[in-house]
Amino acid sequence: MEVRARAPGKIILAGEHAVVHGSAAVAAAIDLYTTSSLRLLPEALTPATSFCYAEEDGGAGAVELDLRDSALVFSWPCSRLRGALGELSGKAGAPAPCSPDKLAAIAKLMEGQEIPEAKIWLSAGLSAFLYLYTSILGCRPGKTVVISDLPIGAGLGSSAAFCVSMSGALLTASGAVGTGRGSGAEEWQLFGKDDLELVNQWAFQGEKIIHGKPSGIDNSVSTFGSMIKFKKGELTNLRSRNPVKMLITDTRVGRNTKALVAGVSERASRHPDATASVFNAVNSISEELSSIVELAAEDEIAITSKEDKLAELMEMNQGLLQCMGVSHSSIETVLRTSLKYSLVSKLTGAGGGGCVLTLIPTLLEKVATELESYGFRCFKVEVGGRGLQVCRG
Repeated sequence: MEVRARAPGKIILAGEHAVVHGSAAVAAAIDLYTTSSLRLLPEALTPATSFCYAEEDGGAGAVELDLRDSALVFSWPCSRLRGALGELSGKAGAPAPCSPDKLAAIAKLMEGQEIPEAKIWLSAGLSAFLYLYTSILGCRPGKTVVISDLPIGAGLGSSAAFCVSMSGALLTASGAVGTGRGSGAEEWQLFGKDDLELVNQWAFQGEKIIHGKPSGIDNSVSTFGSMIKFKKGELTNLRSRNPVKMLITDTRVGRNTKALVAGVSERASRHPDATASVFNAVNSISEELSSIVELAAEDEIAITSKEDKLAELMEMNQGLLQCMGVSHSSIETVLRTSLKYSLVSKLTGAGGGGCVLTLIPTLLEKVATELESYGFRCFKVEVGGRGLQVCRG
């Protein structure tokens, strides 16, 4: 039996950077997914690419991770996992944070893995995988394949979607969670609230291994879907009464999130009164935006009015982000291009490159075509969709 779990990426509609300083932020799931497929193997068998470990491992098998989009496969003999981590039975209850000793043991397990220099950032994700797999399933042999619609490191929550989909697949395979609706093959099914809570707790531990001190907003949106307002550690679920469609442009410009966050903090320390006013303005935008998305628009006039208000708030938020110093020439190119078509855009996430959102009342193919002529990559998404789903077959 193969278990597949898919989790959506996310966008931040308002409030990035200012949320670090106590302002509200609004985030939403998008219909671009990361899918983790897990197949557990008998103790006597190994994954196809791991037969070279069979003699060394006494036929006990291996744990394999196939990152299909990167064309990279990593494998650890179960005997090596037991030697480094001890005899793990797997515990699928509430997770404990990864201890420094276990993190050090996982780091040793990373030695010998051939990670390309250009993709050395994958090591954090591999460490999160080993923590989640061995903590939930112990050292049972199995093969996991990961595929994703999300660009990596572009601010769309790719690491959270990885951790959520992985946690969902592992916990389902362990029997700790389930849909309670049978196991119809090729049918995506939803988890119950309590099961989603458990998945979210495990995914957050994986995110901490990757990012150090994440807010928890990315994995929460990926797990539960829809839209949320996040302020000072508290999450409020928002119900979007009308579809919201966005064009997401990946500028393909890499950025250093930690450096950008630190830069905003340094600017705040130099100009405390001015930046406090900026953060307060962002908070007001996020609060108003969260109220607008929950309004029900029953006719075309009301829908147009609602979209106009959202566009104005996005435009104001982008101006404040420019005040924080986190824009980039590639982002400005997207802003100018969308403005030609009377459309409003704003960066999402850390800025300094990454992705840009464009609100599209009516899908305009010309906008995407021109943006792609600059070498950017465009996605057309619906905002506020479903969270984690599972499929068995």
